[in-house]
Amino acid sequence: MVNQRKAGVLLGYVNIFAKNIVNLMYTPLLLYFLGQNDYGIFQMTNSVVFALTLLSAGFSGSYVRFYMKHKTRNEREQIKKLNGMYMLFYIGICIICVIIGIFLVIYARELFHRGLSHSEIGLARTLMSIMVVNIAVTFLSVPFTAYISANEQFVFQQTRGLATTLAQPVCAVITLLLGWGAVGVSVAILFINIVLLLWNAWYALNRLRMRFTFRSLDKAMFKAVAIFSFWIFLNEITNMVNNQVPNFLLGALAGASVVTTYAIASQIRNLFFSLSTIMSSVFVPKINQIVATSDNNRELVQLMTRLGRYQMMIFWFIFGGFVLAGQFFVDIWAGEKNRMAYWLAVAMTLPLMVPLTQNVGIEIQRAKNRHKARSVIYVGTAVLDCVISIALIPMLGYWATAIGYIVSMILGTCIFMNWYYHTHIGLDMVYFWREQAPIIVASVLILAVCILGRTFLPIHNMFMFIVWIVVYTIVYAAVFYLTILKPSEKALVTNQLRRFSK
Repeated sequence: MVNQRKAGVLLGYVNIFAKNIVNLMYTPLLLYFLGQNDYGIFQMTNSVVFALTLLSAGFSGSYVRFYMKHKTRNEREQIKKLNGMYMLFYIGICIICVIIGIFLVIYARELFHRGLSHSEIGLARTLMSIMVVNIAVTFLSVPFTAYISANEQFVFQQTRGLATTLAQPVCAVITLLLGWGAVGVSVAILFINIVLLLWNAWYALNRLRMRFTFRSLDKAMFKAVAIFSFWIFLNEITNMVNNQVPNFLLGALAGASVVTTYAIASQIRNLFFSLSTIMSSVFVPKINQIVATSDNNRELVQLMTRLGRYQMMIFWFIFGGFVLAGQFFVDIWAGEKNRMAYWLAVAMTLPLMVPLTQNVGIEIQRAKNRHKARSVIYVGTAVLDCVISIALIPMLGYWATAIGYIVSMILGTCIFMNWYYHTHIGLDMVYFWREQAPIIVASVLILAVCILGRTFLPIHNMFMFIVWIVVYTIVYAAVFYLTILKPSEKALVTNQLRRFSK
């Protein structure tokens, strides 16, 4: 399992690298073929339909905890019942998803008449029809994906993710060349997700021997899972508000073009989420195992801090590079009409430093079944986010949604969660931040020096863009290796370099 975790993290970052290389080419192609307005409609309808994922009510995030609980007790029959319960639940919400989706399509005009024209509403209806089916297919795949994750098959997970990263844009580009437009892109995504469903089912059933029991299901088990999942469900509402509702509000109150600029900034911001969660996701089963056996807070906070340091270094390296050279990148990638996406991305990404280096803490809360308070507070900040956005969009456009997002992140994830970790979960957050402080200080100083140098050698072309990225990378690596990394962290780096050199 240790090798699975290491390989999973490595493949995860390969996947992220490949995904962003693909996006460098894919997003401009979408903007070129679809245009500013159709691309905005595509992103907006995707955000609306994505709200249907809330039907899972947090069940997808609770499987590993209950699986590990029964596995440590060697209760194989209970695991079969757990699998059966999850499969029946997701079949049920697939049906509900399709029914709600039909109503969304029927009432599309009422949803978007203020921001979209008649023809744009027609396109939105078609896209939502396809995307609803896509969400239903994704639901059917959840029980198999959860079982694969609980068995720590991270190599398969990341290999599957890499295949999806490469296949989805290829299929989408083919449909664009055929002249199918945004509808073709949605069909391509649906096709890939159907293939993934079949692949996941085959691997879980044949390789991992996943089995189901549908008779004599344990009502007490369902009640325990439902209560646990409800609080994850509330947290998912927050995530949806932060990541999807802004596109809907902008489309309804400001227009499709504004959605495009904000969606590009959000895409950049979401890169940081993926870079952070790759590392923490492979430790979910281990965290649940620690809590189920010893519940040792010292061991848990040390794990959280150790991974947090790696996440902090990755965050500041990528964020600093984007602050330094991102304006030029956005201009050539998304066009100068979307150049404000750079400032939106910088403003919305900086507060993410805190939650993205504390992902492990979320899993510790869930493993301890202490995630109720977090969910309640996050619902409150999500409501505040919506209120700020709706009030300010007529005056500030996309900056209104950015301000709402930043305020909710600072109050919820930065201030409240650190207090809660320290006082209620039993994690020493003073120790955590003492270990992170040198990384933050060094990163800010390196970025400040490079920005000062950029004033004398500005980035006007691709050559200078590459030069500054190379200079920044060398300086960052040298400073951190010589002054910031601990001996154990240096040993990890040198060992990985030796493996690659062989």
